[in-house]
Amino acid sequence: MPLTPQATPTTYWLEHAWLGTHVEPGVTVDVADGRITAVHKGAATPPPAAVVLRGLTIPGLANAHSHAFHRALRGTVQVGSGTFWTWRELMYSTADRLTPDSYYALARAVYAEMALAGITCVGEFHYLHHAPGGTRYDDPNAMGQALIAAAADAGIRLTLLDTAYLSAGFGAPPNRHQLRFSDGTAERWAQRADGIKADREHVRIGAAIHSVRAVPAEQLGTVADWARERQAPLHVHLSEQTAENEACLEAHGRTPTQLLSDHGVLGRRTTAVHATHLTDEDVALLGDSTTGVCMCPTTERDLADGIGPAARVQDRGSPLSLGSDSHAVIDLLEEARAMELDERLRTRTRGHWTAAALLRAATADGHAALGWDDAGTLEPGALADFTTIALDSVRTAGPLPRLAAETAVFAASAADVRHTVVGGRQIVRDGVHTLVPDVPTALAESIAALRG
Repeated sequence: MPLTPQATPTTYWLEHAWLGTHVEPGVTVDVADGRITAVHKGAATPPPAAVVLRGLTIPGLANAHSHAFHRALRGTVQVGSGTFWTWRELMYSTADRLTPDSYYALARAVYAEMALAGITCVGEFHYLHHAPGGTRYDDPNAMGQALIAAAADAGIRLTLLDTAYLSAGFGAPPNRHQLRFSDGTAERWAQRADGIKADREHVRIGAAIHSVRAVPAEQLGTVADWARERQAPLHVHLSEQTAENEACLEAHGRTPTQLLSDHGVLGRRTTAVHATHLTDEDVALLGDSTTGVCMCPTTERDLADGIGPAARVQDRGSPLSLGSDSHAVIDLLEEARAMELDERLRTRTRGHWTAAALLRAATADGHAALGWDDAGTLEPGALADFTTIALDSVRTAGPLPRLAAETAVFAASAADVRHTVVGGRQIVRDGVHTLVPDVPTALAESIAALRG
């Protein structure tokens, strides 16, 4: 059954709730038409007929950066050694095999895995547009529509970040793999993106610039203007690799951040993904323009990218969000934890973010980066999207309940997610997905279908 809001008014009783600043015991949340209508404290016991959620309930997690098909690489790309660039060749070989049908099956399973991990909204950085060789499908947005359908059938919200990917690097034509990604020009990308059917409640459309190497400088403004005119989110891979910075300096005499600034890409609706290798001027340009930064620590460490300056950009004014990116693991609690722990390794000091700040990056700020400003909080008027983390597992048992936020961020994992509610409807109940009953089999079968 596709995602639809819970029409019948429902009351949820939360054993413990994170209310943005603290953990509150005994909270009831009233839901109608998919939104929270009331939040009441001081409910020591569940009211009659309330749905009981034991553990710590937090707003639904927002996965701000996803490439769904990368999930098929898990394990395979862990064999041997190499770099980002050798990993990319394996990624291309998987992309070459996808069709709209097989992409739907894989993405549905991946998004179901996300729901099991407490993720209620995902930002899909989507550049796999066309058939092999660049031939257009009868519906030019068949691959994007497959993702929209997959998210609905897995029960989560989706921001489809339709991505302009036009060049192999600073004007070079796309290679044979990248022909599937390219619309030829930014104008033709915009024409195709205008045709995406997004009349379903669970989906919003945004834009993405794959990177400064993949969109010629003179066409960056076209993508930025498309997003600005629609007040849509705009995402961009930024300075993930030092090689990109070096090539950009050689081609334009500017860092990638400076180039984006020159062409009007930065701003409060823009999110830079990774932002790993920044100069002091880059940090200032991002922060002063309130451009968001999405950190993806499990992918950044898996690909040996480096540790991004998350604390510095946030201190300068950039809100932070989190993403699982290549899905080496799908665990937003681990992403939040890793951002703090990686910074500890770099600085050899502790406590750069509180648990509350890390949860905000994983919830409210992540939703805002994806254009869902009405989600990510447990407040009246917000979308009724929330997730419950067990406090009695081998990882979480023991600490005082008032420390449940710290326990969730620094000890829990996706395996501790007990319930996930989207639009007031339970998508995960007692650790079981209600729409995709056997997620491991769905993953195994959809990935096996892609093996050459």
